[in-house]
Amino acid sequence: MWFWGFSMCNKSVISHNHALRVDCAKALKGCFTFVLSIFDIFKIGIGPSSSHTVGPMRIALRFLEEANDQNKLEKCARIQIDLHGSLALTGIGHGSDRAVILGLMGYDPATIDIAKASQEYDLLQQTKRLGLNIPARAVVHEVDFDSRRDLALRGDIIPDLHPNEMCLSLYDRSGDILFRQVYYSVGGGFIASEKQLTKKSDDDLIARSPIGPNSFASANELIALAQKSNISIAEVILQNEDARRPRDKTYKMLDDIWQVMSECIDRGLGSEGVLPGALGVKRRAPELIKKLRDTPLANDREQLFDWLNVYAMAVNEENAAGGKVVTAPTNGAAGIIPSVIRHYCCEDKPNGDHVRIFLATAAGVAMLYKQRASISGAEMGCQGEVGVACSMAAAGLAAVWGATLRQVETAAEIGMEHNLGLTCDPVGGLVQIPCIERNAIGAVKAVNAARLAIRASESQKVSLDQVIETMRQTGIDMSRKYKETSEGGLAVNVIEC
Repeated sequence: MWFWGFSMCNKSVISHNHALRVDCAKALKGCFTFVLSIFDIFKIGIGPSSSHTVGPMRIALRFLEEANDQNKLEKCARIQIDLHGSLALTGIGHGSDRAVILGLMGYDPATIDIAKASQEYDLLQQTKRLGLNIPARAVVHEVDFDSRRDLALRGDIIPDLHPNEMCLSLYDRSGDILFRQVYYSVGGGFIASEKQLTKKSDDDLIARSPIGPNSFASANELIALAQKSNISIAEVILQNEDARRPRDKTYKMLDDIWQVMSECIDRGLGSEGVLPGALGVKRRAPELIKKLRDTPLANDREQLFDWLNVYAMAVNEENAAGGKVVTAPTNGAAGIIPSVIRHYCCEDKPNGDHVRIFLATAAGVAMLYKQRASISGAEMGCQGEVGVACSMAAAGLAAVWGATLRQVETAAEIGMEHNLGLTCDPVGGLVQIPCIERNAIGAVKAVNAARLAIRASESQKVSLDQVIETMRQTGIDMSRKYKETSEGGLAVNVIEC
């Protein structure tokens, strides 16, 4: 059984997804065993949401492939899409309806031509004919499709396994079901089937996979591995990547990830106008960067905040507009890591070595959150998105600054500790308020966490493992109103225009 979205050599598991249904102190165990790659954490996709846009798009393609494998696709006369839970409640604002349709058209979030896809989507609305497309297999099967009839937002259905549930069904000409599957978009662009989430594993820890020489089940073990070999956390993670491909190829892939992040910043800084949706949010990054560039020698101690703010906001304004971004670890938190890297690793002349160290270290931290808790806003609230990104960025920056292994751990711990309980309450279901500013604040927090960790005169009293478990328990306890449903918090106290 493969977990869609991982490298094909990886077996599947999401150990945290049962946590919503159980007591905090006794979460159910995971599903399968797997080991994550850096490039499972950092994935190229489109905005505005990795769980609500990227995930549904990938689910749609997976569904078609599975139906085709069982010779059901060619007999299909109609397809029905049902979005449940958070996917329904904030689906329109997050573009979930559009994303799943584009996935059925054969578009992949990593390679999508946004302009071409938009044209085809608009044509579908006119013709009411949908080509179910599997590009890799040269399969196209056309059916009648009307989104008002064939796509249902069922916010009244509250899933047990994971808040982001989607059911896809194929019908024949007689109206009988040919093929039906239930899937889950579990955060960061990761997806899983119902079967995958209902099979239990023996424990709640990171799988000790044979892929790569460095197997770890906690932050403490990760650090112990680094200490034993007298290497950095980044090198521990990179050695595992060496088992998948040559090191120079991994470096090239890391450079490409940063290139997409950097280009996203630049597009955000240069794109003016109003973001999509009823809120009428104006892009602010272009005006902010102009003010900063017009006063390059300003004697303002707080100008550091301005640079971090503008870079983070540029990325998240692009994300809100549906542009190309990198999950870091999600789309909703995509601005924090690029902001910190741009300011501290690429301000004058890009330092490729520092960027790679930053990304590899940050990915190692993200792997712990992904497998021991969650990076889904619909499951953990925004502590699982912005909080995790802040923790990742703090660790990455500390590593670039030459911190010790324990200081890197402390930076990651501080980055999360002061985001615990952070809610996900997007106004109007749009990834704009408070998401864009929240990334700016997260970037500043990450830098401060790294500085506090390095300047500390004594060891931290709270470990990274402890704070990850605390985040998981907090997410379980948190009311579902505050977990990407737009049913609580700012989402109900700010009037949507």
